[in-house]
Amino acid sequence: MSEKAEKLRVDKWLWQARFFKTRSLAAARVADGNLRINGDLTTKRAATITPGDVLTFAQGDHIRVIQIDALGTRRGPAPEAQALYTDLSPPEARKEKKPPENPAFEGKGRPTKRDRRQLDLSKARHLE
Repeated sequence: MSEKAEKLRVDKWLWQARFFKTRSLAAARVADGNLRINGDLTTKRAATITPGDVLTFAQGDHIRVIQIDALGTRRGPAPEAQALYTDLSPPEARKEKKPPENPAFEGKGRPTKRDRRQLDLSKARHLE
């Protein structure tokens, strides 16, 4: 008897490797046509991958190039997930870390409700 070749759905693997929080988010990214398997654009969520394949996709502002080393059996902890792949993408340029802007509040007394709303918005923009 011949051994069954190891294959796994790409959306399931992306979820198991912890690139996306849910499997439906991973499936949506694949269906949008924002994923390449070995350089070929794919929109099939059920596209199969094997160890040695190279995936290219955008994650936030960063383009990820990932070589698959192993197929997981479950969605385990982060160290286990990181053992499933090798990151081939160039390192992300470090941005200068500066605190978020604090509009109209200079540390003088208690901020108003409007000041707090603006501060929350500036923090949210900084985290994106």
